[in-house]
Amino acid sequence: MQHTIKNVSETEQQLEIVLSAEEFNPEVEKEIQDARKNIQIKGFRKGHAPTGLIRKLMGEAIDATVAERLASKHFAEIAEKESIKPASRAQLDEYTFNDGQLTITLSYEVHPEFELKDYTGYSFAENIYTVTDEDVENEINLILKGHGTLVSVEDAAAEKGDTVIADLVKRDAEGNEVEGQKTENHHFNLEYLPEDNPFKKALTGAKAGDNVTVNIEPEEEDAEKTSYDVTVKEIKRLELPELTADLVKEITREKFDDVDAFRQDVRQQLEEHFSKKSEQDLLESISSKLIEENPVPVPSAMVDSFENMLLENAKRQFGGQFPKGFDDRELRASMRPNAEKHAQWMLITQKIAQNNNLEVTDEDIKTFAEKEAENNPSVQAEDLVNTYMSTEFKDYIIDTILKEKIYSLIKSAVTIQGENKPLPKHGEQ
Repeated sequence: MQHTIKNVSETEQQLEIVLSAEEFNPEVEKEIQDARKNIQIKGFRKGHAPTGLIRKLMGEAIDATVAERLASKHFAEIAEKESIKPASRAQLDEYTFNDGQLTITLSYEVHPEFELKDYTGYSFAENIYTVTDEDVENEINLILKGHGTLVSVEDAAAEKGDTVIADLVKRDAEGNEVEGQKTENHHFNLEYLPEDNPFKKALTGAKAGDNVTVNIEPEEEDAEKTSYDVTVKEIKRLELPELTADLVKEITREKFDDVDAFRQDVRQQLEEHFSKKSEQDLLESISSKLIEENPVPVPSAMVDSFENMLLENAKRQFGGQFPKGFDDRELRASMRPNAEKHAQWMLITQKIAQNNNLEVTDEDIKTFAEKEAENNPSVQAEDLVNTYMSTEFKDYIIDTILKEKIYSLIKSAVTIQGENKPLPKHGEQ
């Protein structure tokens, strides 16, 4: 057997394999024998058709099967011998049987070879969030909103969090009423309307009984302006309940029956959430910088894989399936750049692990499991170790631990400066 590897690009290769008759004939004979056993040819007993006739009837199918089988077998051998790192399945481009030789051409993608730039001089800012008493009370008020009551307020101007109930009449550019465009008792929740929404601007400060006009600017240049006559009928304001021990029991499903204990739990959850956010934001900054400094070419198969993952995540937000008739092609195209960055980051972290001889041992898995068990008293450490060492979970756990080692290594090599930050408001996180 002879083989030649051709570099098509930084992430693509072609492999040509040349086999002699002595190497491929046994496979051809095997296929002929299998065909002889399984086909029925008129005029011959089953299993007794002559070789020449079988070759005449099934020659192309036999050649294709032999070429595919030998391509798969020898590609694996050559990849190991030549230290090829395939990033995709090898595709059989063509094959020819000629002059006692079988020539097979395969194409496939590979992980690119690249040198990682020194990152030890990089500096990053890490947000340090401090949870204040005001933050805790704001969070509790958000929780209480789910148990609040909308009540009418008289002679009061509408505020940001109010609901305005109004009748609407739509008018065209000449001020004429548009037929069929009357709406009664429309509810405007001012809290959730964007700041630049024309209805929010007009209704904030309005009182029951007021009449206001809302002008709507057209989105397209050649479209006509329209307006709405709005008659404010009622202003409703959310009245929050008093935080009592009984309400705490209801909110927490009896996990807590004490207001102070509940308040402390809210604080702890906020601290944990923003600690994770700080860590995630830092890792995002690090990955963005390393990708920017190391614009690694990525195999399209890797990008496709991450693109599919992002698409599946989007599907889960719709309950597992997109709405009927939804065309995901535009969504896929918008996800492609992000998928490429995921692939680049994977290649960069793999290079860091390789350069620093990072690996995950069974002892690492045991330590990881014991730490997890400490945070979950209902689980026994020994049971968790056995689960993580099982065939089903081990690869995933190894990948998780390896990522932690890589991140720890990077963070220990770069400069990280903490910056105190107030907690962002809801909707800004």
